Amino acid sequence: MSTASEHNPRLAIALMITATVFIATSTLMAKLASDPRFGTPLHPLQISHGRYIFAFALISTVFVAMRGRISRPNLKLHTLRSALGWGGVTLMFTAIAFIPLADATAISFLNPVFAMVLAIPLLGEKVGRIRWSAAAIAFLGALILLRPSPQSFEFGALFALGAALLLGAEVIVIKRISALEGPLQILLINNAIGVVLSTLAVVVVWQPPTLAQWGILAGVGFAMATAQTFFINAVKRADASLVAPFSFFTLIFAAAFDAAIFAKWPDAVTLLGAAIILSGVGLLAWRQDQIKQA
Repeated sequence: MSTASEHNPRLAIALMITATVFIATSTLMAKLASDPRFGTPLHPLQISHGRYIFAFALISTVFVAMRGRISRPNLKLHTLRSALGWGGVTLMFTAIAFIPLADATAISFLNPVFAMVLAIPLLGEKVGRIRWSAAAIAFLGALILLRPSPQSFEFGALFALGAALLLGAEVIVIKRISALEGPLQILLINNAIGVVLSTLAVVVVWQPPTLAQWGILAGVGFAMATAQTFFINAVKRADASLVAPFSFFTLIFAAAFDAAIFAKWPDAVTLLGAAIILSGVGLLAWRQDQIKQA
């Protein structure tokens, strides 16, 4: 819940929609990094490395400019959160090299569903029939997007599914950290640890990027850091249950990028699967809002 002086639902919604533009942009740039038109396609590990390097550069600059101070960070939770986030981002970047942005983005919306399921054993939360029904609906949509037939199975969708699982687990850890530390400190430490993890992982696959690829990697990092900033400020100014559904705009922008840049228009399967996933997640968000108001 935001404080009275910060509460501004309209601004929060605008900030969230702006965040989705940058989230979709970061995935677009990651897809371009594996496009042979700009040089030898970069490995997903190298793309996620670039994402953390440039995001950390931007966030650390802001941190210094604002004269921020690090106060009693929980390094165990930060390391766990960063490992989950790095793994999720890397799998997502792998997925978009094989399947359309719109499909990968739609599957990523299973993130809150996995977070709900994991909250049961890890946070001791109770889940009723409505929320289980919402999870089942969202999973049905994901199965449709997987296209489970020998002729059309999308192997890349499994990477997106794995990304959603890891990022859902990351949400659980973020809930714990956010109760202890400020958002800018969380972003700084998360990206600093991400730099270390991604640097260790990229050693075996690193290749010299072309000038265009360096620009693309910078775009991935800056877009993601900007998206995180807008997202945090959106949640700060209104209840999460209000602004969370507007994250669905990411799918709209991802589909638009697919059509404009890669000439890939959503087919009937994509539209159906995405609609079912969004219905399930929307029901989950509505139920969460009902619980808060009770």
